[in-house]
Amino acid sequence: MIANMKAKTGKSLPQWLTIAKQAKLAKHGELMKHLKGDHGMTHGFANLVAHHALRPAGSAPSGPDLVELQYAGKKAGLRPIYDALIAVVNKLGSDAEVAPKKAYVSLRRSKQFAIIQPSTATRVDLGLNLKGDPTTDRLEASGSFNSMVSHRVRLESTKDVNAEVKRWLKAAYARA
Repeated sequence: MIANMKAKTGKSLPQWLTIAKQAKLAKHGELMKHLKGDHGMTHGFANLVAHHALRPAGSAPSGPDLVELQYAGKKAGLRPIYDALIAVVNKLGSDAEVAPKKAYVSLRRSKQFAIIQPSTATRVDLGLNLKGDPTTDRLEASGSFNSMVSHRVRLESTKDVNAEVKRWLKAAYARA
């Protein structure tokens, strides 16, 4: 998102951070409302700027830094699976938001439609919000994996990000 920010919003992240600091707002929601209302930013970009603007010096990483941490060390070999999933998400629509968290990446539109989580050293779990859809051998109930999604798909290589997974991601996106 940072790389595309200037093309999509007309300003770079440092320029937006200057605007955010000039607003002198201390709460995330207030700053997002300002950026969206007064500057016409989309939710995703306003959220990104607010996180960066309000992050205290020396605080925990956010955004892309969190993705790097998730796929470091013994999980580094899983990064191509994450990248393949993000490539699919980027083709779904310009309103798909990629929001890294500490242990997973949330995929949002008007609401969360999926999560990507490197669960083990050999597997990435794709959680999908497909409430009401039947389970299959691959599309299993989320169970104890994550209560924020209804289904889970276990991915062990980029080959697992096939037409079936793409169809499920597209369906979850369409419902969000």
